[in-house]
Amino acid sequence: MGASALIQAPIMAFRPLPARSPAALLREQKPLRALFNEAQRIDQLQQLLASQLQPAAREHCHVAAWREGRLLLIVTDGHWATRLRYQQTRLLRQLKGFEAFAGLERIIFKVQPSYSPATAPALEGRLSPAAAESLQATADTVTDPRLREALERLARHGKPQE
Repeated sequence: MGASALIQAPIMAFRPLPARSPAALLREQKPLRALFNEAQRIDQLQQLLASQLQPAAREHCHVAAWREGRLLLIVTDGHWATRLRYQQTRLLRQLKGFEAFAGLERIIFKVQPSYSPATAPALEGRLSPAAAESLQATADTVTDPRLREALERLARHGKPQE
């Protein structure tokens, strides 16, 4: 089979669509526009809610949903949920005063802890007394002065601070 028998496929170049700004996408795409509008609405409701909460409670309580007369609030822990439940009547009355919360009948609190990556506990840098003794005994047998000094420094981590 010769080289002339091979069929050459046309070279197809990939041409990406021109980039569009996020604002243009939000104006043109209905699902994105609806999502963006809902996010703005929730943000506005969050600001109104925060204006009625004690400053310490603001970071622990977030608007999750508002529909059919029910306001769903996500609270970071049970302690804050309990405190907010005690204030529920007052909060309900105050929020009804805002046009955005017209028709509010009930506030529902849902506890959902915020999951932030836990930091690794700091190592204290202490050795057990037995490990310190072992390092010191090894240092006593070593002839290299730099190695002996390093082993003695390590051994001191196991001795109690005075």
